[in-house]
Amino acid sequence: MLRTSSISRPTKLEDLLSSKEIARLDPLDLASRRVFFGKLKGERRSKKRGHSVEFADHRQYVSGDDIRHIDWNIFGRLDKLFLKLFLEEEDLSLHVVLDASASSDCGEPNKYLFMQRCAMALGYVGLVNLNRVAATVMGGIDAEATARNSPSQREGAGGWVGSNASASSTSTSSPPKPSPIRAVRDLRGRRRVHDLARFLCATTPGGTLSFRAAAERIAISRRGKGVMIIFSDFFFKDGYEDGLRLLSGHGYDLILVQVLSPQELEPPIKGDLRLKDIEDADTAEVTISAPLLKRYQANLAAYCTKLREFAHRRDMALLTVKSDTPVDLLVADQLRRLGVLK
Repeated sequence: MLRTSSISRPTKLEDLLSSKEIARLDPLDLASRRVFFGKLKGERRSKKRGHSVEFADHRQYVSGDDIRHIDWNIFGRLDKLFLKLFLEEEDLSLHVVLDASASSDCGEPNKYLFMQRCAMALGYVGLVNLNRVAATVMGGIDAEATARNSPSQREGAGGWVGSNASASSTSTSSPPKPSPIRAVRDLRGRRRVHDLARFLCATTPGGTLSFRAAAERIAISRRGKGVMIIFSDFFFKDGYEDGLRLLSGHGYDLILVQVLSPQELEPPIKGDLRLKDIEDADTAEVTISAPLLKRYQANLAAYCTKLREFAHRRDMALLTVKSDTPVDLLVADQLRRLGVLK
């Protein structure tokens, strides 16, 4: 798969979502296939009994209960102590995770840009409904560091270090290294929408990624309970199994969104080619023929089926989408059918 050429990187909210797309997102709210109790009171009704104004049920008083919630009317009629229970509104946290390895920077439309736009759409829904939102980018390179090291920002030509660069400037002109993860946490409210957009635009995809190492860091650092949605093609050299095992359970409803480009599903190539791996530079010389393309498509289908079966056995939901899918269609239709939104 070829890296996307001359892509225009987003820098702000308006580059990620149009006003028309935002208007379609406003009526939506987060949901979950499970019921979780949040750390802060929010705007959704949970099965947990609390002390809000909406009555839910009674239960018999036991020693140690708060006497302020005794229903004295029932006591007057039955001469027994009962407590009033109320429906409590609690928040649902959302954690979106993006794969920014080099393999995500491919396809027409670009897979990583599609992931950014989807993550922004979901984050927007969470924030405007006063849910706690977190976002993590796995791998990739800091966009500001990339800009500082771009040829237009340095003297000299060719490579990361200009030909006229001195030895003392080599360390500052060397290419920025991929980061295992970058994260922003505990965003809440409409006023944080632009903060989330800036974070999602701050990484340029590139380099290799150890999914297990990134998943381990995410699992250690995440807090509370809620819904976690991972956007990736799941083409990891170290496999996806160990990483997903680390992220499954522990109070999170895990949703996997596998993003593939149309060219990955139907490669528009033929003839004698020398292919180079975009992440680790492994090379292979092949002759692309119709039988070889059929075998490739069969192997890809088998890989996706294996991923789906792995997810199903561990109670994860999996959605495989093409990068040319309209973002509002994915969010308002397909993710709603999965029970992620309502």
